Amino acid sequence: MKRSILFILIILLATPLSHSQLWKMRRWEASAGAGPSFFFGDIGGYSIGKNILGFKDMNYRQTRFDINGSLKYRFTRYLNGRVSMSYAMFHATDVRGANEGREMESTTSLFEPAFIGEYYFIKNYSETSWRFIRRKESFIWNLLKSLDFYAFAGIGGAVYFVSGNEELIKYPQFKDGGFAAVIPAGLGTTLIYSPNLNFGLELGGRYAFTDYLDGYHHPQYSKANDVYYFLNLTITYKLKTGRNGLPRFR
Repeated sequence: MKRSILFILIILLATPLSHSQLWKMRRWEASAGAGPSFFFGDIGGYSIGKNILGFKDMNYRQTRFDINGSLKYRFTRYLNGRVSMSYAMFHATDVRGANEGREMESTTSLFEPAFIGEYYFIKNYSETSWRFIRRKESFIWNLLKSLDFYAFAGIGGAVYFVSGNEELIKYPQFKDGGFAAVIPAGLGTTLIYSPNLNFGLELGGRYAFTDYLDGYHHPQYSKANDVYYFLNLTITYKLKTGRNGLPRFR
């Protein structure tokens, strides 16, 4: 009887310790996301005066979309690094804007490679729990224990192509494309659905080192570079880590 009790105690104590390192078996993660894109350039604009980060100009008529994919590596339980590639479309028009008399309009296609670091300031308890594998707790409790919250920042680049209407094209400083560095930063949350699968929501802003993402820049009135945002629903699949430390795709 004493041996049985001792054996049960050893199992109960050893199991959490062994599963507390479960994340090390899934250091590599493949992620995909999609959602609306919001662009704030010099064409259009619905507010006059101070407009911090462009949020006052958000309008569904100007909203387009983005899609992205990334490969992540977990350096620690709280710190990830990822390489990502995004494609986005932007739209800008002076119609119903503060500068309606100009009648300019542009559409932009953008490709953005980026290197990003993620820091998890609130980490879930599920992936260190034996019950996470067994799923024996209530749905609500599992949901609350399975949420991550993180901040991210990095460095990237934007390759962009602009098409404009006649009013924009005839503008002497019109630029139909180029490349610029961007700084991505934002916040996200992740639901740890299973040992292999996560779902998430991420809001990220980009500060571009150019004022030509909409093809237009006025030397006198354009006082700030362009800014854009992505709001993405994400899905992440955790890859097994091989003995060489690289992801296993089989």
